[in-house]
Amino acid sequence: MDILIFLAPASVFLALLGLAAFRWTLANGQYDDPAGDAERILAKDPEDAPLTGD
Repeated sequence: MDILIFLAPASVFLALLGLAAFRWTLANGQYDDPAGDAERILAKDPEDAPLTGD
């Protein structure tokens, strides 16, 4: 039971650290790429073609 005194605050700290990192990525526009998304829809990439039974 003594280990819970260490593990509970450590897990809360790590969760808050992860949340802070996620909020930082949102604030810095890491997920914004509307031009790239629009181009990817129209691109004819041969890797996107269905596999054939060769």
